Parts: sequence; C-alpha cells; structure tokens
Amino acid sequence: MKFMYDPIMRVLTVLEILQAREHVSGTELAKRLEVNPRTVQRYIARLQDLCIPVESTRGVGGAYRLKPGFRLPPMMFTDEEAFALTLGLRALRHLGLAAFAPATEGAAAKLGRVLPDRLRDGTKAVEEVVAVEPGPWVISTSADLLIRCCTAVRMRCRISFHYESHAGASSRREVEPYGIVHMDGRWYVIGRCLLREDLRTFRLDRVSELEVTDQTFDRPAAFDAKDYLQRSMAFVQAGFSIQVWLDLPIHRARSHFAMHRVMLEDENSGTTLRCAREDLEPFAAMLLTLGCSIEVRQPPELHAAFARLAVRAKEAACGGKTGVTSAR
Repeated sequence: MKFMYDPIMRVLTVLEILQAREHVSGTELAKRLEVNPRTVQRYIARLQDLCIPVESTRGVGGAYRLKPGFRLPPMMFTDEEAFALTLGLRALRHLGLAAFAPATEGAAAKLGRVLPDRLRDGTKAVEEVVAVEPGPWVISTSADLLIRCCTAVRMRCRISFHYESHAGASSRREVEPYGIVHMDGRWYVIGRCLLREDLRTFRLDRVSELEVTDQTFDRPAAFDAKDYLQRSMAFVQAGFSIQVWLDLPIHRARSHFAMHRVMLEDENSGTTLRCAREDLEPFAAMLLTLGCSIEVRQPPELHAAFARLAVRAKEAACGGKTGVTSAR
C-alpha cells in the first residue's frame, strides 16, 4: 500500500488554501493535493458538512471560495494552555525525532503569531528560562517510520520491514501492529509477528525498509500496548536473569524503579525484584543506593559483582589501595 497522508489533513489543507486565496479552481486544488477532481469535490462537501461556507461557481473559470467576510475565529489560549503548548513543543525535540525539528519550530512560530502580546512574552520566557535536556538513553528514530507505523496501527494494516536484532541478526518481518510506545528514550512497535506467530516488540531505530501493506487485520479490543511493554521490557535483550529480595515496601520500591524496567512483587513486607541485565555491576551499585537489606536469589554472578564493589568501596574508604586483590 502506498503511504498517503490522512484524508482529514487534506481537507484541512483545502481550508488553509481557501483562507489564503480569494478563489481557487478545483483543478488547481486537485493538482496541489495530488488527487482527482472528484476527490476535491468530496473534500469541499466535507467542509460544507462542517458548516464552513464554501461557495462554488460552475463552468469555464469555475472556482471555490469562502463566503465573503467569513473567517475562522482566532485561537484563544489561557496562560496554562499556552505554557503547555510551548513546553510540549520543546519536549518533542528530545524524543529522538530529529526530523520533527522544523515542524516544531514552524508550529511555535505560528503559535507566537496568534497569541496576544502578554501570552507571547510568557512563551518566550519558557524558551529562555526552562531547560529541557534529552536523557542519556535517547535513541534517534526516523520520523517517517514513526508516522508510517502510526498510520498502520490506525488503519489496521500489516507492515513489512527489515529488522536488525540486539545481537546483530537480520531478518525480514511481517507484523500486525497493535500499538506504539515511547519508553526509556526509545520508540517501540508492538504487534503479532507472523514469522514467530506470537506477540513481539521491535525497536523502531532498528527497523528499515518499512512498507505499509494492503492486508488488514483485527486488533484485540482490550490490548494495552503500554501495559504489555512495561510487563515485558524487564526481560528484553539482556544476558543475566536477576531475582533479588529487597527489605523495602513495594510502594517505596516503585518510586525508585519507575524508569528501570523491572518487575516488582510484594513479598513478606518487602519486594521481590525480577529483571534482566547485560552488565551486573552498575545494577548492583544502584541496588546499594536503596539503603536496605538485599537477598540475592539469582544469578550467582551477582554475588561476585557485589564482592568487587565491596573491594573498591573499602579501598575508597581507606583513601587508597588496601592490598586486597579484586575478585575477577
């Protein structure tokens, strides 16, 4: 299936053109929108259904125009709405979607033109005094891929793409996409993989040559992509399966691990933590910052990681080498 813009966006584009021009022919609209004249007529009818007074003249030289004197009402924003829009546009730049930078700048410029002076000054203050920095784990992702995936999810169309796994293995996948989630600085598409005949999660920055096909599917009505990813991410693409018990109430544990891709369960007034990691020492060091007792259940290598940290902690506490050989 050839990727196309949403028809609703084309209807709104017709309205933008009509507001900017005294009149415009159906032929010109069809050419600019890359559709046939009959489709233009449907767009005009849609605007008229929305009570937009579009008038037309027939015959040679016929054209469309908005009823003289008609203008859409100006956008009105409260202080909070203007702040939210400005801050949201700034945050969009830090979601790993570099291709959207011109769009965010254009949207911010349009917003500035329609705001009263008082609100415009407020949005400038946001730009000047609010710093929004990208997280260290943000991965750049193709905006075009994201748009195509979103369209496929909405239209219930299968997607086909080339995928490179965490281990570097390449494969061609055909997927029925159920949802898209941004988490930990990465974009993920979740859906039923026809190759594996099961639900799978794919990082969009590892996807290439994506095509939206004509084949449709039925999406499970109750499927929650965010919930699925949160439950499965703890065990995605890592070498060590970890299970520890923390002498920490689960509500406090959740506050510490909200962004760390783990599964937490209440157990004996404490918390059982399960996850998977490639590198154990950084995770062990993070557990020590909790300030609670830790019972390591698996893997055995985690005990060794804590032992190495203990040696280095003792050296640091003594101000230098202690003569103890680090366990390797």
